[in-house]
Amino acid sequence: MSVFERYLTLWVALCIVAGIALGHFIPGVFQAIGAAEYAQVNIPMAVLIWLMIIPMLLRIDFASLRTVGAYWRGIGVTLFINWAIKPFSMALLGWVFVGWLFRPYLPAIQIDSYIAGLIILAAAPCTAMVFVWSNLTKGEPHFTLSQVALNDAIMVVAFAPIVGLLLGLSAITVPWDTLIISVVLYIIVPVIIAQIIRRWLLANGGKAAFDRLVGILQPLSLVALLTTLVMLFGFQGKQIIAQPLVIALLAVPILIQVYFNSGLAYLLNRISGEQHCVAGPSALIGASNFFELAVAAAISLFGFNSGAALATVVGVLIEVPVMLSVVWIVNRSKNWYERGAAVQNVQKAERAI
Repeated sequence: MSVFERYLTLWVALCIVAGIALGHFIPGVFQAIGAAEYAQVNIPMAVLIWLMIIPMLLRIDFASLRTVGAYWRGIGVTLFINWAIKPFSMALLGWVFVGWLFRPYLPAIQIDSYIAGLIILAAAPCTAMVFVWSNLTKGEPHFTLSQVALNDAIMVVAFAPIVGLLLGLSAITVPWDTLIISVVLYIIVPVIIAQIIRRWLLANGGKAAFDRLVGILQPLSLVALLTTLVMLFGFQGKQIIAQPLVIALLAVPILIQVYFNSGLAYLLNRISGEQHCVAGPSALIGASNFFELAVAAAISLFGFNSGAALATVVGVLIEVPVMLSVVWIVNRSKNWYERGAAVQNVQKAERAI
């Protein structure tokens, strides 16, 4: 990890302070930014989000989908966690904590919006940062690449229906036209642009030219993310000052969801007899989120001032320290994991005989 990535939580915290201060002293600037819309799309935000997302998607090689079958157990576990467990478990945690336990301590007008933000966050599996987490666990790089490519392909068709379904179950009005526009604008179009750039660079400049461009764009992507956060907190500042516990309370269901899903993925891989170098990234992919997309979708659907936007930003705030703790658990438990996986493989061999 670069120094910038390693201290992402610190930069996010500083952006919170800067955004709240700027929103207080120069509110007119933020109002002008919020008004710069065309067809319900905020133009400055759209530019920032493309700068965030496209460098992430450049790393994805959809040709790696050819190797999916080689890691079918790990792939199956991760898909099960990402698409059958994670969004629904987050919706349940949102209803329990935000909708019930914490309701007296949160602004009543934003309760549904907070739950919507948590759902959107969980419905977008992580992409770029997973490569960092996988490397820290000595994960199988081909598995990580093929799994991320597969998740991105599924996200194109599954993100909108899952978000729409869970928002509907939560009795939250689903602006379907805006949701579809968000999927096209922030998933489909960036994927196409990133793949065109990737193929052109590799064909004309080779791997060295591709690596140089990624190295240039990666810091730009993080700067765009931090600029987005300053803007968000410029709009959210009054609410946060009035309710300073909001961020801590929203972090509770996110933390529970991360440890539950990563632990379940890790355990299921162990039961299936999968290698540790696959189980580690599988657990990490199952736990982390594509927070750039989540922030974009929340802003598009509910606006800068919404609780949904704030809930997705809390996911950004805790991403690095929480995922590093999952990496630590995966690395420290390797011997325990491999003993169990070896037993499972022996039992399978005996049954086959």
